[in-house]
Amino acid sequence: MKIASLDDGMPDGQMVIVTDGLETCVPAPSPNLRSYFDGVDTGGDQHVDPGNLARICAPLPRATQFLDGSAYVNHVDLVRRARGAEMPESFWTDPLMYQGCATFLGPQDDITGDPAWGIDFEAEVAVITTDVPQGVAATQAAGFIAFIMLLNDISLRNLIPDELAKGFGFVQSKPPSACSPFAVTTDDCPGWDGRKVNGILRVDLNGQPFGRADAGVDMTFDFGDLIAHAAKTRPLPAGTVIGSGTVSNRDASGGPGKPVAQGGAGYSCIAEQRMVEMIETGAPITPFLQNGDTVKIWMEDDAGRSIFGAIHQTVRTTA
Repeated sequence: MKIASLDDGMPDGQMVIVTDGLETCVPAPSPNLRSYFDGVDTGGDQHVDPGNLARICAPLPRATQFLDGSAYVNHVDLVRRARGAEMPESFWTDPLMYQGCATFLGPQDDITGDPAWGIDFEAEVAVITTDVPQGVAATQAAGFIAFIMLLNDISLRNLIPDELAKGFGFVQSKPPSACSPFAVTTDDCPGWDGRKVNGILRVDLNGQPFGRADAGVDMTFDFGDLIAHAAKTRPLPAGTVIGSGTVSNRDASGGPGKPVAQGGAGYSCIAEQRMVEMIETGAPITPFLQNGDTVKIWMEDDAGRSIFGAIHQTVRTTA
């Protein structure tokens, strides 16, 4: 089953359940996540054109909360090295997580901001939970996942160091993230193994392949681990979105990874490519996002069909 939300002029949109062919949808029985368990009101089919997503917003335009992890420690290592910070050994055993903005952009909404802020994309997998009890074990936590989707966790790289130096976490450097048009139930998600998604997360920058990392590889902490971490001291209400963090693969030799053009899996954010460039040349070469740049993020099944639809955004800078 796939869900989406259509823009009806209201803050939360109209949640709909979409047919497998992405051709029609029916209104969900209620505007909250529990409608998934209540069956489908089959009255009033609407047309959904997957090639024209102007009416589709994020599956949950206003989630209960958004918690973003860093499940791929290779990514954490690279971006910390890029800003001259050592990575503690504990990061391999205890996941990082921050509480982000719980309002989400639609899959075709523009990325806005001042280019001096260092605008970057971060391609991720995310899950939407049902009610999660406090203290749930990692072995049980994935059972509370209702839907899976993709996420572009937009980051303002040049604001991050000063903000983190205050010792109190992200605020200004993490604007609203964008979601894939469709969220998919676990039993209908190709590659889902019960705790993570195995499959190539595809990223194109300005129409050229930039990232082809496998979301099931090098994931140090799976979604069971992330949910258990988030719920250690609090219950999680239905509609909580938990992100995987930037999907990141090492290369076969254990190095930080190579660009797609060199036969590697590439990168799911610009910051990683810049770090690899620093290692190889002594200085970053690839700029962060500029006005007019386009970013596309999607995942396909074995038959080449898009699973979640595509996030396809254009940068519109404000300076």
